[in-house]
Amino acid sequence: MTSFKTKPFYCLFFITFFSIMHVGFGQDSKRPLEHRDYDVWESISRSIISNDGKWVGVEISLQEADGRGRLIPSSSSSNTFEIPRLKQMEFSEDSRWAIGLLSPEKDSLRKMKLLRIEKDKFPKDTLLLVDLKKLELRKIPHVENYKTPSKNKTWYAYEVSHEMIESENNDAEKEKEDEKKFNLHIESFDGSSSRYIENVSAYGFATNGTKLFYVQNFAEDENMYLHLKLLNLKTEQEFTLSDSLKQYKNMVFSEDAAQFAFLGSRQAPSDKNASFDVFYSESDTGLKMVVPNTDWKKGDISEHYPLKFSEDGKRLFFGWQKKTREYTYESDTTILDEERVSLDIWGWQDEEIQPMQLKKLEEKNKESFAAVYLVDAGHVVSLANAEIGNLHFNWDKTGDWAIALDDSPYRRNYSWDIQIGKDLRRVSMETGKAELLEKEIIGNPRISPSGKYAFWYSNPDSAWVAYGLENREKVFLTAGLEDVFYDDLHDSPSLPGSNGHGGWSANDQYFLVYGKFDIWMVDPKGVEPPINLSNGHGEENQIQYRLLDLDPDKHYVDLGEDLFLSGMDMETMDSGFFLADPRGKNSPEKLIYGHAAHYGLKKAKDLNQFIYQKSTFQESPDMYLAGEKFKKSKQLTHINTQQKNILWGDVELVEYRVNDGNMMNGLLFKPEDFDPDKKYPMMVYFYERSSTSLHRYRSPAPSASVINIPFFVSNGYLVFVPDIQYKIGLPGPSAYDCVVPGVQTMLAKGFVDPANIGIQGQSWGGYQVAYIITKTNMFKAAGAGAPVANMTSAYGGIRWGTGMSRMFQYEQTQSRIGGTLWEKPMQYLENSPIFYADRIQTPTLIMHNDADGAVPWYQGIEFFMGLKRNNVPSWLLVYNDEDHNLKERKNKKDLSIRLSQFFDHYLKGSPAPLWMEEGIPAVEKGKTLKYELISE
Repeated sequence: MTSFKTKPFYCLFFITFFSIMHVGFGQDSKRPLEHRDYDVWESISRSIISNDGKWVGVEISLQEADGRGRLIPSSSSSNTFEIPRLKQMEFSEDSRWAIGLLSPEKDSLRKMKLLRIEKDKFPKDTLLLVDLKKLELRKIPHVENYKTPSKNKTWYAYEVSHEMIESENNDAEKEKEDEKKFNLHIESFDGSSSRYIENVSAYGFATNGTKLFYVQNFAEDENMYLHLKLLNLKTEQEFTLSDSLKQYKNMVFSEDAAQFAFLGSRQAPSDKNASFDVFYSESDTGLKMVVPNTDWKKGDISEHYPLKFSEDGKRLFFGWQKKTREYTYESDTTILDEERVSLDIWGWQDEEIQPMQLKKLEEKNKESFAAVYLVDAGHVVSLANAEIGNLHFNWDKTGDWAIALDDSPYRRNYSWDIQIGKDLRRVSMETGKAELLEKEIIGNPRISPSGKYAFWYSNPDSAWVAYGLENREKVFLTAGLEDVFYDDLHDSPSLPGSNGHGGWSANDQYFLVYGKFDIWMVDPKGVEPPINLSNGHGEENQIQYRLLDLDPDKHYVDLGEDLFLSGMDMETMDSGFFLADPRGKNSPEKLIYGHAAHYGLKKAKDLNQFIYQKSTFQESPDMYLAGEKFKKSKQLTHINTQQKNILWGDVELVEYRVNDGNMMNGLLFKPEDFDPDKKYPMMVYFYERSSTSLHRYRSPAPSASVINIPFFVSNGYLVFVPDIQYKIGLPGPSAYDCVVPGVQTMLAKGFVDPANIGIQGQSWGGYQVAYIITKTNMFKAAGAGAPVANMTSAYGGIRWGTGMSRMFQYEQTQSRIGGTLWEKPMQYLENSPIFYADRIQTPTLIMHNDADGAVPWYQGIEFFMGLKRNNVPSWLLVYNDEDHNLKERKNKKDLSIRLSQFFDHYLKGSPAPLWMEEGIPAVEKGKTLKYELISE
């Protein structure tokens, strides 16, 4: 047993290793999925690998139960150990230690809630520290949180709840405190040094882990004093930086921890008019106010904008706000509250309509503009203001330029044109001078890592563009390259987007850009010819290659290191990882590849040791470990072992011809032990295109809006998911022309029961379902979630989640009409299901919630009333205070039950539940759910 150098709250445990046992079940014992199975279904929520590659940490979450963490030694075979309720795992820099938090048991918390116990009495987390060499574990209870440096993790600090330490504190005294206090423990991972500090309200490490700041609270004569202190973790020297201010915010170290800055105020947090100054300290030698708020003529120093040093420490960035305008009516004390007028005025001249303004009100109140303190010169430069637009620059680099994007001249059109232009300016980081480079760019310019170029994908040109910020030269980066750099599957009435890019190499020497399949390396100066990094292998074999970023600390592509790629065969959907030749002379080297989805690749910092996830529809996305060149790969986790006892199924990629003669893909999910000589009920679900998700694992889970495919397949359904191609102005007919021929192709296979086919979709899928059932009676039952039934009324509506007008959706994006209501009135009418409601004979279940922020819920009401008026069996589910897709798990479970009961009744002949037969009258609301089935 080993002692740790700390005084409060410690105990030691030995970790017992064990092997995860896999219990096999015979075929006869398998059963279909049930709704009660959702809660214990597992997923990997987090994975990490130690710097030396010897340990892997995996956090396994359950949907509605306590999860667990696993620490897995990479050198062992199948042995591992796990720790219940472990979360937020990290490894120390030297890979010897693991740290994390243990959550309280969910069952215990639930019982306390049932007993109406106050939340501040709930148990806190427990800090866990594991010595991976000695296999010893230490637990520290009552911890609020913990932190480590973002780099050089040799220290950790944790907060112990002040209430737990001083439970007898006077409540009145607590209420006087402006800041929540806790006791701070700071320790080195090796236990050689520790520090205990009482009454702390804020703290943070320097990036390199050599220093720490903290704010300590002192009460004296009924007054609260705050001391801001710096602690040198190497020398253990402590320095009080300030003891005269009442607020400290946005504290930050420079990259090398030699400089420190913060915002300070002499007013208390309760003062709504508190002002802040920018303070700066160098090498712990003292403090100076570099930007006094009273001297900043442009406005007020902003507490909402982060302070940050450039990587070399020569620049300190901060933000400022316009001075608050005073209004006499607002402050008029002669008016009673009930006499004050409250109204919204929508003005035709406004850049944004009133709902968007209200939605952004808090953001607008916090709107800040960038400025910089030039450390060597000792003066301040304003870089941004409302007139030049949004500023973009590289925090960490020291380039000479920033760029500003201003869409204000075109913003008024945004309600119907989401591809409005932007004026591009360059801004000097030394003087703040802004110069116009180009007007009305249709694209999204950003600045390259070293600050030499503004670059963007020009939608009108279908090309990537770079603009030299120093020489003001514009270069078409992809000009002359024989490849497709736009999304060639784009089928809406707007300019197509790009296939993306892989970033820039060091010093902005090369730009890496994605063609349809291959990756190109382009010299922006045009001196060197472009290089196809994948050597044309992508286009030749229909494999889409993309770069993987395995070093989050680098803001550029390091061509001196191995270039790892993901690759997916766009015909079979097989995928894997590859190694690229940085000269493009050889095809990518295959590392691992197969009939599965491979993703989440991570690399150990100090050697070529990797972890990744792999899944199929049948296999959960487990964690795998691989070494150099992936010569050996082994499975580290086996989640969802309970699936062995569940009837599952399989999926295949199918092809079918649509009405215009083109071939399309779809996914056909089949029950386990599928018999082609039997007739199966079939559910048809779709949105737009889904075939690329062939190998994606779909967890059984309560539904937020759509059918859960594993649940229906497990319960004896076929599920068909067709891809859809759209024609401008014909969204409804396009869906019909793809879905119905796809269903007919499945019928021709002979195993689909033509009398028992259902259809279901949500949102855009819900609209398409509503349209299709006006044209055919081939579906015995339909489910339409949040459907747009009437495009003429929806066109003028609001997406309340964003405050945007819905015009853009019909003119440019998903609804694909391609014009205004007055330009193309017949297209709006002909594509609207409500005008053909008298043709619908299909029993329909609608869900449309009264807090839907995407599709106004009156659309669901219009559709339901049309069906009701025409005596079509129909039900409208309205979950109160719920959004477009359900958020509350209780409501998701409820919807899942009602979806399965509805379709089971119509497609499998099961008895109807009481809610379908009797409804739930308002007088019974909240008293019964009526899931009970009516006996035959």
